[in-house]
Amino acid sequence: MKVIPVEEAVGTVLCHDITRIVPGECKGPAFRRGHIVGPEDIQALLDIGKANLYVFDPKDGYVHEDECALRLARAAAGQGLTLSSPSEGKVTLTARHDGVLTINVPALFELNSITDVTFGTIHTGQFVAAGRAVGGTRVIPLAVPEELLCEAEAVCQACAPLIEVRPLRPARVGIVTTGSEVFTGRIKDGFGPILSKKFSSLGSAVVDQVFVSDQVSMTAHAITDLVQRGADFIAVTGGMSVDPDDQTPAAIRATGAEVISYGAPTYPGAMFMLAYLGDVPVVGLPGCVMYYKASIFDLVVPRLLTGERLTRKDIVAFGHGGLCESCPSCHYPACGFGKL
Repeated sequence: MKVIPVEEAVGTVLCHDITRIVPGECKGPAFRRGHIVGPEDIQALLDIGKANLYVFDPKDGYVHEDECALRLARAAAGQGLTLSSPSEGKVTLTARHDGVLTINVPALFELNSITDVTFGTIHTGQFVAAGRAVGGTRVIPLAVPEELLCEAEAVCQACAPLIEVRPLRPARVGIVTTGSEVFTGRIKDGFGPILSKKFSSLGSAVVDQVFVSDQVSMTAHAITDLVQRGADFIAVTGGMSVDPDDQTPAAIRATGAEVISYGAPTYPGAMFMLAYLGDVPVVGLPGCVMYYKASIFDLVVPRLLTGERLTRKDIVAFGHGGLCESCPSCHYPACGFGKL
C-alpha cells in the first residue's frame, strides 16, 4: 500500500471506501474499496477533495483480488465446471452438468495453507446436479504479490485438477429380483419401478428385469445371462439379509464375480454388496433402498457410473458420515449423510 497523487492513480486499486457528502442531499460511498481507478474518476475524486489516495499499484508486483480469484479458479478447475465472474473478489465454481464431484482434499488443504489464499468447497465424492455451486475462491487482501499467487497456482497445477465434476456414463442396467414370494406371484414387485426411476434420473436405463426364486444357481444364471445379453451394470434386489433363505450374496459369489465388500458402514444400507463380474459392477441392494430417499445406493451408484472402480477401502470410508439422521423432513443431499 502507498500514497500517491490522484492524477497518478489511474490503474491502481483503492484501499478504502471514499465518501461523498452533499449537504442536505446525501452521504455515501462514491468509490468502494477495491475499485480500480480509471481516467474518468480523476475529476470526481478531485471534486470531493481527494488530492492523494491510499492504493495498491499493480506496477509494484501486486495482483488485484478479482484477477487472483479468476486465476486460482482456472488453475484448480478440471472438467465439468463453470466459473462465475468475480463478485466482491470471489469466483464461484458451479457444476456444468450432472456428475460426481471429485476433489483432491490433501491439495486443497495445502492450497488453503498459503497465507491470504482461500478456496472452499462442498464435500468430495458426491453426486451433484447441473448448476449446483460446488466451490468458491478468493484472496483476503485487495491485492497480493505476484509470487504468492504463482505459489498457489503451482499447488493447483501439481495435482491437475484440484476439483472437477466427472460425468456419468449411461449404463444398460439389468435387474435380478430374488424371492419366491415375488417369483411365484404371491406379491407384486415394488423394487423394480423404484430402481428404474433412480437409474433414469442418473441417465441410465433398465434393459430387463428378471425374476428368480431364492435358488443360488437360478440367481447366478440370471446375472450372467444379463451380462451376456449386453447389460453393463447389474442390480440384484432381495435376499441380502442373514436370514437362511436369503441367498443373494452366495449367488453373486457363484457367478465368479470378484466380491469387493459384503456389508457397508452405512445406515440405511448396511447389507449392501459390491462385486465385479469382469468390468461389470454387480450391486446387491438391501430393501432399505426401496424405502429411503437416501441410502447406500445414492452414495455408491453415481460413482460407479463415472467408471470409477471402487475398492473395499472406499466402502469402509463411508463410515464417517454414514449414519442417516432420519430427519422428519429429508434435505438430502444438503446434509451430512455419506459426505467424505
